[in-house]
Amino acid sequence: MVLINPNSSTATTAMMTAIARRALGPALPVRGVTVARGPRLLTDPEALRAAAPEVLAAGLRATAGGDCAALLVAAFGDPGLTALRAATAGNGVRGASGVRGASGVHRSAGVHGPTGASGATGTPASGIQEVGIPASGTPTPGIPVVGIGEAALLEAAAGGTPFGIATTTPLLADAIHARVNALGLADRYTGLRLTAGAPERLSADPELLLDRLERAVRACAERDGARAVVIGGGPLGEAAEELHARCAVRVVAPIPAACRAITHLLTDRRTGGPTVR
Repeated sequence: MVLINPNSSTATTAMMTAIARRALGPALPVRGVTVARGPRLLTDPEALRAAAPEVLAAGLRATAGGDCAALLVAAFGDPGLTALRAATAGNGVRGASGVRGASGVHRSAGVHGPTGASGATGTPASGIQEVGIPASGTPTPGIPVVGIGEAALLEAAAGGTPFGIATTTPLLADAIHARVNALGLADRYTGLRLTAGAPERLSADPELLLDRLERAVRACAERDGARAVVIGGGPLGEAAEELHARCAVRVVAPIPAACRAITHLLTDRRTGGPTVR
């Protein structure tokens, strides 16, 4: 499997690749690649739009040798996901401004959900790629391509579970709400909690990042009623793993969620089972 980091930080690529290797084990080797150009963090819709063609180019390079079993797009906004699926004929999994709250956590009201919050409409915001699924739901030959945002949201919401999202990027709040709508998960979405502080500052201070994310996760559960909380960001992968032990609510880490989705897809392809779920 090739993990594509849509930002230009090679250190982040190494970190996310290590998480994917732990999640997949020795059965499926993982190679991490970094896009050729772009910012070190994707923090706004324009950065996501700019990352999409870079992800596509990186994915096509990765598959050119014929030894790539699957592709993982490792940014929560899934930039370039739809284009990469189309280009590789791959299969995928189916499928507001923040207001300051207590304890340094910002509350961003989501689409209508179990808590009664209201927010974004069902129109996808620019910068977030829509999901490409064959209309018939039948398998399409090609390489499975999975985005960590799509996979984590679908896993969190499985079985009708009320879920929230905790992340560090307020400028992407509207795009995240729209993504939830596009995946048909609005009825179980309890909303988005944003950490206080600039994303760049938090990423440079792992302890502060972990503290702020933990507060956001707890707010999702205790104030919004979420029974699962998605950590919204590939670069937040190490913090997401640590939060499993620090929070009572189920924390969905996006990179392992995407790895599980890829494992299901590859297993279905080998056994002739369904490739869209």
